[in-house]
Amino acid sequence: MANREALRELQTRLASRLQTAREEGVVASWLAVKAGGAQFIFPLAQSGEIFPLAALQPVPYAQPWFMGVTNLRGGLHGVVDLAQLVSSISGMPHVAQAGKVTADSRVITLNAVLEVNCALLVDSLAGLRNLASFSGSVGPDAGSPEFFGNRYSDLEGGVWQEIDLRSLSQFPGFLNINA
Repeated sequence: MANREALRELQTRLASRLQTAREEGVVASWLAVKAGGAQFIFPLAQSGEIFPLAALQPVPYAQPWFMGVTNLRGGLHGVVDLAQLVSSISGMPHVAQAGKVTADSRVITLNAVLEVNCALLVDSLAGLRNLASFSGSVGPDAGSPEFFGNRYSDLEGGVWQEIDLRSLSQFPGFLNINA
């Protein structure tokens, strides 16, 4: 009897939360990261797990931004230096030394639904962001890579470049790692 009441209470709470979500609409949410002196945001729905960088196995004759492969939860993932990739594809300069790993460095896997066993190396995490975190946005510059989304300005005047991980995972320059 108590189980039925607990189940009814759970269903009531879930129904209430779903109704609230429908009324408020979908709120964009991003994972904010820093890489190479730039600030990026990834759509949460396209981001996967976050790990400290484990041992890397280098891959010969690969692009300079492809750091190698690593084992993450029993799966083999390619590790891409985000700052160096963005710099090489977009011409966006980056400040930090490519491939430099610190205690704050993390690798972020792409969501499994994207079907790419890849992780992006970033210098540090900067938390979660939603639309209320920003004061405005502009579309990507002409000539920007197709995986660049809007650029958002935060309330402190910082600029955050959105990276569409789905588009990145299908970008020919990203898929071709051979040098």
